[in-house]
Amino acid sequence: MESKLAEKKPSSVIPMITMTLLFFMWGFITCMNDILIPHLKQQFQLNFQQSMLVQFAFFGAYFIGSVIYFMISYYKGDPVNKVGYKKGIIAGVLLSAVGCCLFYPAASFSVYGIFLTALFVLGLGFTILQITANAYVTLLGDEEGASSRLNLTQAFNSFGTTIAPVLGGHLIFTLFTQNGQVTADSTRIPYLIFAGILVLLAIVISQVKLPSFSTDAEEERGLGALKFPQLKLGVVGIFCYVGAEVGIGSLLIAFMEKPDTMGLPEVVSKNYLALFWGGAMIGRFLGAISLSNLAQAKKILYMIVAAAVVYLVIFSIVDLTFAQTSFFLVFIVLNILAFFVGRSAPARTLVLFAVVNVILLLVSIFSKGEMAVYPILGIGLFNSIMFSNIYTLSIAGLGKYVSQGSSLLVMAILGGAILPLVQGSLADSAGIQDSFFIPVACYIYILIFGLYCMKKVKVDPDLKVNVNH
Repeated sequence: MESKLAEKKPSSVIPMITMTLLFFMWGFITCMNDILIPHLKQQFQLNFQQSMLVQFAFFGAYFIGSVIYFMISYYKGDPVNKVGYKKGIIAGVLLSAVGCCLFYPAASFSVYGIFLTALFVLGLGFTILQITANAYVTLLGDEEGASSRLNLTQAFNSFGTTIAPVLGGHLIFTLFTQNGQVTADSTRIPYLIFAGILVLLAIVISQVKLPSFSTDAEEERGLGALKFPQLKLGVVGIFCYVGAEVGIGSLLIAFMEKPDTMGLPEVVSKNYLALFWGGAMIGRFLGAISLSNLAQAKKILYMIVAAAVVYLVIFSIVDLTFAQTSFFLVFIVLNILAFFVGRSAPARTLVLFAVVNVILLLVSIFSKGEMAVYPILGIGLFNSIMFSNIYTLSIAGLGKYVSQGSSLLVMAILGGAILPLVQGSLADSAGIQDSFFIPVACYIYILIFGLYCMKKVKVDPDLKVNVNH
């Protein structure tokens, strides 16, 4: 029988701010992959499947790293319980910095394999962050508010992914070019800058007083986390979600370049890519509000204000006119309505968002011109709460098995390596548009997972954690 855990309540404000900064930088560097893909595709004359090896190397590292973590927890006990979340987070940040530094020899020697190695090491660092930082945020308060807190930090993660296509695209395609030509410095210098920022962030985290969490239950080895059916189903859910999101984001620029869609050059399409990721940011801010314990009237007011403010922020970032982005307002209104229909229930909201994404993808697949592109750009809004909701529904009630369960969920980020590769292969053989049937299948599974959780998964408000200073 699971033991209940006692709780002391320190202030979580400083830890949440620290985690927010971390999630922002983490999202920024992750989204740089979407800029690297067309750049490396052109530099090394790759087809779509070969260019997707960027995502295969990066997200494949999540799988390898999580397998290593899980095997250690199986034979030796959970590493996080031994070293603590803070040391785990710092280790992940520093390893990510090493991965960024490896872009220097990759760009200097212009070898695709070294680029992939750098991405793999970077992915290993982010694997440690996925295992430690996501679980840490869910523990900074009561379990019922876990989805709201994780959505909030994920919102700033999305802020990073929103400005990455614009700022990162400027760094690679404009600032560090010579006579308008992309050079080795186009990737070498930006990633050295990222490495320096990550090292600085690790120093900041080491100086911030973060509460540590532990359980008074006796630590057990083995596969205890797998006795929870919601976790097993959630592992597949994360696999599908990450695979769908990464696949869509990776092919968006190429899709918008097609003459029968919008025929946009890369310097313009990167702004629409920012709009796609910006939608995820808006949705996550709205999710943090919707899934909170605020009164309904306050939720309505805060959600409208938040949507308006974040939209204006995105509009100020992208190099697009209001006429070019006004269609996005329709999707924002639809997103807010879906949150209210979901009634602040993580599983119900997940089901609704999965249904909307399936519909948007099908409209895009069977349309031409702008009507093929606009629905896909709206998907970012409805992707917003999926990771955090799948994650928190999967680990609800796991108690002392939370970290082990988290490592399994992070292992499932392998979907970001496998599914884009499959989608890239389908894009080569059948065309980009038909390749979007892959994420359609993914969202259908997420819909099924959400329906299961609506009936079977209940959050235990009494499940708490010990907090030690």
